[in-house]
Amino acid sequence: MIKGILFDYGGTIDTNGLHWANVLWESYQRNQVNVDREAFAEAYKYGERALAIKPIIEPHHVFYDVLFLKVEQQFSFLKEKGFELNDASIEAIARECNLFAHTTVEKAAPVLAQLAQKYPLVMVSNFYGNINHVLQDFGISDYFQAVVESAVVGVRKPNPQIYQLGIDQLALSPEECVVIGDSYSKDIQPAKSLGCKTIWLNVKGWDEADTDFKVSDADVEITDFAQIADTITIWG
Repeated sequence: MIKGILFDYGGTIDTNGLHWANVLWESYQRNQVNVDREAFAEAYKYGERALAIKPIIEPHHVFYDVLFLKVEQQFSFLKEKGFELNDASIEAIARECNLFAHTTVEKAAPVLAQLAQKYPLVMVSNFYGNINHVLQDFGISDYFQAVVESAVVGVRKPNPQIYQLGIDQLALSPEECVVIGDSYSKDIQPAKSLGCKTIWLNVKGWDEADTDFKVSDADVEITDFAQIADTITIWG
């Protein structure tokens, strides 16, 4: 019987299963940023590493700030590679993607509210030290009993230990917990290694390797965040 739920954040709650690289790449195209997909992919990875290892994000930053700073890092990388870019596009992309995230989270909020009435919820996220401020800005922080954030605890997915820290916050056994996330390698596999039940929000990864698993260990696969409330009832 499930007694507690652990949620991934980015790509799960804020995009309904779309990898953030997809969201940003589509915004690049809509804003006519003239780069190819391969170059963007390199810039995306560079930006992720930069934000993870440099003190660029501050605790008070909301998600718009994260997006702006992330795209700014990407543009810096691309310019060094010889691409001519208009910096005005940074703000346009950040605003567009921030609106998308807010709209998606608004749709997810009733599901979180429903689940929080029955189960304690814990957030487990690879983030930059400001996830609590982001959750407050999106109006969903009260649904979570605790937040385990990589930049704070010093452990990052796919290391299972970060999910173990979430389980410890619930004071439950892994078998009494279900982990919900969009990444098979960063959410589902670590959770299964601990003995948790898993729900894989399998929509659209960035690379085929993100979603194309011929044999999946996930207990359940879904394609819409709204399916979670009904899906979880299979465990009582």
